[in-house]
Amino acid sequence: MSDIGLGHFLIVSTMLFFIGIYGFMTRRNMITMLMSVELILNACNINFIAFNKFLFPNQLDGVFFTLFVIAIAAAEAAVAIAIIINLYRNRKSIDAEDADMMRL
Repeated sequence: MSDIGLGHFLIVSTMLFFIGIYGFMTRRNMITMLMSVELILNACNINFIAFNKFLFPNQLDGVFFTLFVIAIAAAEAAVAIAIIINLYRNRKSIDAEDADMMRL
C-alpha cells in the first residue's frame, strides 16, 4: 500500500475549494451559501494540515492555524445563522435577493 502524498491532499483541497466557490456563486439560498463558505474554509484547513505534515512534521503550526480557523468559522456560522433567522422572520424568505433591507 503506497503512502498518500502531498499532491493527493492538494487535489482534494482544490476540489473542495472550487465546489465551495461554485456553490457560493450559483446559489441564492443563504443557508447554501453559508455551507459553501464552510467548504472553502475546510479546504484551507486541509492545506494547513497537509503542508504542516510534509514541510514541518515535528511542529504544530498548521494545527494551531486550523484550530483558529475552526473557531472563527464557528463564530461566523453563529452570526450568519442569527442574521438569516432575523431575515426570515421579517421577509419570510432566505434568498439573498430578498436581503435588500439590510442596506438601509
